[in-house]
Amino acid sequence: MFWKKNKEEFPLVSAIIVAAGSSSRMDGVDKQRYPLGDIPVVARSIREFHENHMIAEIVLVCRESDIQTYWSLMRAHGFSRVRQIVSGGDERQDSVFRGIEVCDANAEYFAIHDGARPLVSAEIIEDCIAAAIEHGAAAAGVPVKDTIKVASPEGFINSTPDRRGLFAIQTPQIFESKLYRRAMDAARRENRIYTDDCQLIESIGHPVFISRGDYANIKITTPEDIAVAEALIGYYETI
Repeated sequence: MFWKKNKEEFPLVSAIIVAAGSSSRMDGVDKQRYPLGDIPVVARSIREFHENHMIAEIVLVCRESDIQTYWSLMRAHGFSRVRQIVSGGDERQDSVFRGIEVCDANAEYFAIHDGARPLVSAEIIEDCIAAAIEHGAAAAGVPVKDTIKVASPEGFINSTPDRRGLFAIQTPQIFESKLYRRAMDAARRENRIYTDDCQLIESIGHPVFISRGDYANIKITTPEDIAVAEALIGYYETI
């Protein structure tokens, strides 16, 4: 596999960690700085990228008021490959774009990851990079477990899509840099906002491959997610 090559043969991959949200569903708790085990959520998310030899640099995107705090946090954890910390925008898309703009100009791939997904693994990252190199665009994902219903505006079930074709998309989402910039320029030109980076790439007609994710790769969104993440950490520490 390509990650068995010498380091100098790897493509240059820049990781953009997005941590600029308001934590509006966390009952006043700052989810990015919440101590998960022995390390804040955002630092745990960054750590897997920092320790991965396939990642050349890391850009952290956060709220303007958090920049100095996060620089201190990066120094405390020895995250020397965090090269830039920049403020986010009004929409998640704007935050990612600001991160992209300060990446190394020679970056061949952008690996975009939620700062609130602290349980991402090296295997998920490497599988997604491999898929992006092969297909130009890839995102980690898992098959949905529940039956999904399409509802009417009035709240009635309209249809039941085949579960075999449904996936919950996670991060990282990784894209060839020229492809991503082309999609980014089109979104700006057309003044369009997309809910995730896959949709951005889809908007210019390029398919996105779903690489192997993990059900443990959860996103911290509500207080209950903290309890789930702590339980998962405890479980993996015992096996």
